This record gives sequence, C-alpha cells and structure tokens, in this order.
Amino acid sequence: MSQYRTSGDGTSGDRTIEELPEYAERVLDVAELIPPGRVMTYGDVAEWLGDGGPRQVGRVMALYGAAVPWWRVVRADGALLPGHELRALDHYREEGTPLREASRSAEGHLPRLDMKRARWDGVTGGTDADRYKGEGAHI
Repeated sequence: MSQYRTSGDGTSGDRTIEELPEYAERVLDVAELIPPGRVMTYGDVAEWLGDGGPRQVGRVMALYGAAVPWWRVVRADGALLPGHELRALDHYREEGTPLREASRSAEGHLPRLDMKRARWDGVTGGTDADRYKGEGAHI
C-alpha cells in the first residue's frame, strides 16, 4: 500500500498522510491516467478496473481524491460535483473539457459536461494508458 496526502473530503482542506487501501490506490491510478480535457464516470472507472462499482469509486474519490485530478471522475449525467461546481468548472475551462450550455431552468445556470465528447474510453489519447492495456475492462 502507498501513502497519499489526503484531505478526507476528496477536494480540499488540511492534508494528512495515511495508508491507502489497495482498491483506493487503483482508483486513484486510473484518475491520474485520464487526459486533461477528458472525463470518466464513476462507473467507467469501476468497469475499467473490473472491480467494484460506481458507489465504491465515488467513496474513494470523496475520501482520497484530493491528491489526483478529481474533476475528471464524474457523474454519468454530466452534472458538476455538488459543492465543488465552480472549482471543477475552472478546471474544465482551463483544460478545454467539452461543456453543454446550461438551460434557463438549470439550477444556478451551470453548464454540464458534454459526455459524448468529453468521455474517455480508457485507451485512446492517454499518456500512460498503454501500460495498463489488458488490465481491466476498457470502455
């Protein structure tokens, strides 16, 4: 097991060093593989690993995700992470992540991720994805 600096909430705050469970380490490794401007859903990450499910991945990201690009692991509906919408939006805009304009009825008029264009398949265009080929179900 590795040691990661974490905040406990997956996004900010005081950082402490603690032992990282093996599954959490694997989830965070996948999050680090996602190229800038692309995203994977919680379910995509679980499928890629061939282990766990969206809730388990979400829990890992909530507890340990501050050490990785947390904004690249998202909900399947493209909604921005509640409570962290503006920080995530800044990252998306900086990285050129495809967004859909918010409808007038959308709460806070925040855009959503354009999942058709932003979703990463776990293989193409990733910096280190080739070394993981054959390990897990690529989507």
